[in-house]
Amino acid sequence: MAGSGTAHLRDEALLRVENLTVEFPVPGSSARVQAVSNISFDVADGETLGLVGESGCGKSTTGKAILQLPAPTSGSVRFDGVEMTDQRGEALRALRPRLQMIFQDPISSLNPRRTVGQIVGEPLKIWKRGSAKEQAAKVDEVLRAVGVDPDAAADRRPHEFSGGQCQRISIARAVVTEPKIIICDEPVSALDVSVQAQVLNLLEEMKSRYGLTMIFIAHDLAVVKNVSDRIAVMYLGKMCEVSPPDALFAEPAHPYTRALISAIPHPDPEVPAENEWRLEGDLPSPLSPPSGCRFRTRCPQAQDVCTTAEPQLSAVGDPADGHWVACHFPLATPVAIR
Repeated sequence: MAGSGTAHLRDEALLRVENLTVEFPVPGSSARVQAVSNISFDVADGETLGLVGESGCGKSTTGKAILQLPAPTSGSVRFDGVEMTDQRGEALRALRPRLQMIFQDPISSLNPRRTVGQIVGEPLKIWKRGSAKEQAAKVDEVLRAVGVDPDAAADRRPHEFSGGQCQRISIARAVVTEPKIIICDEPVSALDVSVQAQVLNLLEEMKSRYGLTMIFIAHDLAVVKNVSDRIAVMYLGKMCEVSPPDALFAEPAHPYTRALISAIPHPDPEVPAENEWRLEGDLPSPLSPPSGCRFRTRCPQAQDVCTTAEPQLSAVGDPADGHWVACHFPLATPVAIR
C-alpha cells in the first residue's frame, strides 16, 4: 500500500496537499515518529473527501497539518491559491476563519467554564464581525440551524448537554465564521449509533446551507461511504487508494482496502466471512516502518519487489474515473499514465 506520487492530483482544486510529511521527535532519542510520509491529495470546491484507515495511520495528524497545527515537516498545502506553509504570524492567522475543525470528543472540545452563547459567539468577537446585536443574532441563527434552541441553551454550559447536543454546538461554532473548509475529525465516533445518523444528516444540511467543503476523517468505511464524494485510504502514514465511494466498495484495488471492506459487519449471519482478506499481525511501528511498501508485512500478496520498491499511485482503468491505487500487485490492473 505504501504509496506516493502526484499523478492523481487535479488541476482545479480548492485545497491541494502535495508531498506532505509530518514527523515528531522522540524525547531523549534521535529517532523520529513518521506520522505522515509524503502523501498527496486534493479537494474540489463543494466536495467531501473521506479520509479513512485504522487507528494510528496518520488521519488526524494530516487534518491538523493542513491547518498548520503544527506546521508540517515538509510539503505543500495550497488553499484557494495561497501556500499556507509560507504564511506566518498575522498572515496565517487571517486564514484561520476560513478553515475550521470539528473534533472527535464533543464535550472536552468545548470550554466548560463558558456558556453555549459565549462559546459559539467567541469567534465573532475575536474577529470583530458586526456589532454586539448582529453577533447575538448570528449566534441564534447558527444554533437554530443545528437544531439547538438558543433561548433554552445560550445561558447553559456544556456539561448540561448530551454528547450529541455538544457536537451540534461544536458544529455551530465551526460554521459561525462562514468558513470555506471544515475538517471533521471523527465527529461521530464518540456518539451512540442513533445519534450518529442525526449528526451526519446535520453535516450534510450545513454543507448545503453554507456552501462548505469538507474533509471527513473516520475509521469506519460504512459511515464515510454515505457522506463522501471521494474516499482516500491511508495506512501507516501513506496513501494507498483514492476513489469515488461506489467504485471503491464495488472493486477495491488494494488488498488493504479490501480487508477494511471485508471487516464491515454484515447484518445477515448466513453471509460467509471473507477470511482470505482478514488482516494478520500488528501495525508496524511508525518509528521504524517497513522498507518498500509499508503494508507488505501484513499483505497476502507481497513479493520480493514490495520489500525494495515503494509503489506509486497509478490509475485503475480510465484516469478520468478517478480511481487510483498504490500497489505493485493490485486487485485491478492500473493503467499507465501517458
